[in-house]
Amino acid sequence: MNSGILPAATAGFGTGLSLIVAIGAQNAFVLRQGARRQAVLAVVGVCAVSDAVLIALGVAGLGAVVDAWPAALTALGLAGGGFLICYGLLAARRGLRPAAGQALTTKGAPAGSVRTAVLTCLAMTWLNPHVYLDTVLLLGSVAADRGSLRWVFGFGAMLASLVWFAGLGYGARLLSGVLSRPVAWRVLDTLVAVTMLAMGAMLLARTL
Repeated sequence: MNSGILPAATAGFGTGLSLIVAIGAQNAFVLRQGARRQAVLAVVGVCAVSDAVLIALGVAGLGAVVDAWPAALTALGLAGGGFLICYGLLAARRGLRPAAGQALTTKGAPAGSVRTAVLTCLAMTWLNPHVYLDTVLLLGSVAADRGSLRWVFGFGAMLASLVWFAGLGYGARLLSGVLSRPVAWRVLDTLVAVTMLAMGAMLLARTL
């Protein structure tokens, strides 16, 4: 059994990474916070811990419960879609009418920004029904095929989440030189707006 631990963990890492890396609302938000160096540790921690909890629930077999309760996914779809559209509209406004000091990336974080960032990140994570479909149902079912090594597989997926979000959040500061120019922030906010609005619209379309 010990000889299968590393392959199971590696498989979990690869599977988890393939589900997380796709461009989405959560990744766009982490990138923006990382580039501005605002509440990065808190945001990365919320994303990684949330994923770890969801992966653990999936490995534990909660996927069957989620699958049997479609009304919950419908409610999450409506709430999540509305939230993403609102956030997308705010990002679009920033792109069209950037505020003074928009290009600042290292200093000047407003009071309460950590709390706002954490709440926003929690909403983007837990109000997204695709998180439950991908992380709980899909990852949980793949982990179940590993039998007694399913928790090793799950640990690999959790590690992938931590590595990805830490790399995205703290690696974004490498773009600080480019993002020191206001036009770069207008482009980034426009891309974030398009991503959020598109995902919000798709969530509502699939839910209704």
